[in-house]
Amino acid sequence: MEINFFAILTAALSSFVVGFIWYHPKVFGTIWMNETGMTDEKARQGNMLKIFGLTFVFAFILAFYMQVLTIHQLGVAGLVGGNIENAKPSYFAFMSDYGEAYRTFKHGVFHGLLSGLFISLPVIATNCLFEQKSFRYAAVTAGYWIVVMSIMGGIICAWK
Repeated sequence: MEINFFAILTAALSSFVVGFIWYHPKVFGTIWMNETGMTDEKARQGNMLKIFGLTFVFAFILAFYMQVLTIHQLGVAGLVGGNIENAKPSYFAFMSDYGEAYRTFKHGVFHGLLSGLFISLPVIATNCLFEQKSFRYAAVTAGYWIVVMSIMGGIICAWK
């Protein structure tokens, strides 16, 4: 299997679309600002190039790894050491039969959702406990990442 950088790029950019909606004042933006003590003035003082540039880099890294979490065929490639040029004919026969199995948006969303619930949520909730952040902050932040990882998983898994 080859890395599909266009799918990864699209998945990474999807986090911006979700963020634009999620953190809009009429959705969860006002709650998030109240819970973090952020103001419009303080937000405008940030270095937007740095913030959005690094946000994209981190989203790209996450989308890149979503392949492993959503595409089962990568696990099969791992069984032959990752270098399919050295694989035996049985590998190619298996991939011929099952190479496109479970490569749907719905399946990717399912694995993205599980990843968000079982990776992002515990990490964010643990940080919130030690930082003494509110449940509302944890819910808004974890909810965002659960939705983002679900959409990323769908894009990554379905894109062939």
